Amino acid sequence: MAAQIRRGNDSPSRTPGTSKAKFWGIAVGVVAAVTAAGLVVTLATGSDSAPTHVASPHATTEPTPSRARGQVTSGVPVGYPRTEAGAKAAAANYTVISGSSAFLIRKEARHRAVSVMSARRSTSTATKETDHEASRARAELRGDKSKLDSRHVIARTGVLSAHTLGFDIHKATVRLWATTVRGSATGHATPKAAFRSVTVSLVWENNDWKMSGSSSSSGLVAPVDTRQATNVTSDFADYVPARASDPVLSGTETKDGLPGAYERSERGAHAAATSAVMLRGDPRFFSNEEWRNRMLTTMTASSGLGTAKADADSMAQLVVENRSLGDDGKTADGGLLVTRTAVLGARSVAYSDQTASIELWTASVGGVAGKNESERPQIGFIRMTVDLLWADGTWKATAVTPSEPLVPSPPAAEEAAPASSFADVGGVSDAPSLA
Repeated sequence: MAAQIRRGNDSPSRTPGTSKAKFWGIAVGVVAAVTAAGLVVTLATGSDSAPTHVASPHATTEPTPSRARGQVTSGVPVGYPRTEAGAKAAAANYTVISGSSAFLIRKEARHRAVSVMSARRSTSTATKETDHEASRARAELRGDKSKLDSRHVIARTGVLSAHTLGFDIHKATVRLWATTVRGSATGHATPKAAFRSVTVSLVWENNDWKMSGSSSSSGLVAPVDTRQATNVTSDFADYVPARASDPVLSGTETKDGLPGAYERSERGAHAAATSAVMLRGDPRFFSNEEWRNRMLTTMTASSGLGTAKADADSMAQLVVENRSLGDDGKTADGGLLVTRTAVLGARSVAYSDQTASIELWTASVGGVAGKNESERPQIGFIRMTVDLLWADGTWKATAVTPSEPLVPSPPAAEEAAPASSFADVGGVSDAPSLA
């Protein structure tokens, strides 16, 4: 059955399928899946109906989901691999948690989370710093209401880029480029987007990555695509704390850098959906055919693989031809193709232990880092539905479909960064870890 999209209390509906011809409408000539209301730097694979999977009688031994996924202590994901990807995942998760509604509103929950995230010597300092940040954030979370109502808070963080400043098996420093959306789903003031640059220092302690320090400042500002109209507050109701979860990145990957098996649970389905969308926002999806085919083979149900590859190949070819894109991800005039997709929140539209339909609220950046300011990367906010099937011992995507945008107010009085500056966040090595 086709996945269904719910908006608030409206009856379920699905946006009509978007034809391939409607993609690639963004003026900069890079990938952007354009719906009637906006863009997202990703694409749909498969049709509106999820294909039926038939297990092979010669199926290989089912892969074992990593124990690093799914471990949570006081609301904090723990159990990271002692790798660079594990350090990136810890830095990203700690940043997402520090911007979550529970962390910002509930002092007791915040202090418990800090004690789990922080290295022993850093806990006291981190507690004081996060209390100060939480106090400052309360005004943002009220919207235009006189009192803060925790039931309607919108506090979401998406990590668009993760650059390793230093790494060994004992310590790591990771600089993140993140977008936040904060406000309320009630009142008249639409939740507001912002960009942050967050530097997280980590140490390996008690067999896990722990935060020894962090700092935050204003980040690169990508302009919101002008074709995306800002939503009204009530449209954000599906992404209040009780209805949607934050993304959790694990840093768990196979030797070729792709996700291993996911656990057979709703949490595992959320993680698989998150990785499926993030990978379709990776610049290698367009510039590296071998990587794209390998990724799709790993992440897609076998019954829909042929269609997924054909659609992806034709879309990637269009980008390569339009931009004269080389294997290094650079354009003919030396600009760097920048594409990233971050997940702001996830919710289940439908779930069983055999199939799942997960709606993700995403922030996607697409453009060219170079001298031409007209090609500057832009950001689009849209909901994506990932239909999944339990097959071969993990969750496999059968369709990844864009639906209606969910657009916050743009950053207030902040000038967009020069196009050339986005080269610092656009390289393959700057990609965040996967879920």
